[in-house]
Amino acid sequence: MFLQQLINGIMLGSTYSLVAIGYTLIFGVLNLLHFAHGEVFMLGAFFALQLSLGLKWGLAASMLGALIGTALVGFLIERVAIRPIKREYFIAPLVATIGVTIILQEVATKLFGSAPVGFPQTVGIENFQLGPIGINTLQIVILSISLTLMILMHLFVSKTKMGRAMRATAENATTARLLGVKVNGIIIQTFMIASALAGVAGVLVGMAYNTISPYMGAHMAGKGFAIMLLGGLGNIRGAMLGGIILGVAETFCVGYLASSYRDAFAYGVMVLILILKPSGLFGSLIHED
Repeated sequence: MFLQQLINGIMLGSTYSLVAIGYTLIFGVLNLLHFAHGEVFMLGAFFALQLSLGLKWGLAASMLGALIGTALVGFLIERVAIRPIKREYFIAPLVATIGVTIILQEVATKLFGSAPVGFPQTVGIENFQLGPIGINTLQIVILSISLTLMILMHLFVSKTKMGRAMRATAENATTARLLGVKVNGIIIQTFMIASALAGVAGVLVGMAYNTISPYMGAHMAGKGFAIMLLGGLGNIRGAMLGGIILGVAETFCVGYLASSYRDAFAYGVMVLILILKPSGLFGSLIHED
């Protein structure tokens, strides 16, 4: 029972981590809480749904389409709602992202309806029993995609030239600009990468639960903020591990307590950790040494 719940929690938490990494990237580079990120996650699920049902694309193609589509949404959000606003008024970009949240939710409701819709089964389900642990092909696919993207994201930020530029911008944008970093370009790339990860997470959640809704982004937004606080503001490694911790906490609550206490238990764990360690489990700021 324990090992089974642990596996289920890691699978759930890995999708949380993808969303939280996006929050963390944007906060680290812009010092901005991007409220609309949850709606980008929702759009990723609907993009994949339309590609799968309308154009009969397979899982890989639909996920790639959702990734590209949400990256473009991130680009538009940065150019239209973030860049034109003067950042000296620190509350203004925050309010702008709240406005974008409402706009995206209303647009999705108009286009797709307000009722939850079924997500197509894109993976053939086959069950495997490994001793006391039961796992199926869908769980393996979701876990594999999530962990692969997290590893690639870690290597990208820590090893590539663009990743170093992102870390430099997060550390001090003025100094980075003086050293030749094209800060505006880095900000756009950050939004696009963060949005693409959220889009993939939306597809994975749709696959896991077989249903999506225009309002699913609001629920995930809260989880993303919680994980960012839990792992440490701006800490990518913290977002990865914080998502898994939250997913495992939720799953154990469902398995050993009651599903109605799921969110309360998970957020209670977060509050307890923040009381004991206010900077989060892994400290603040983007540092991938």
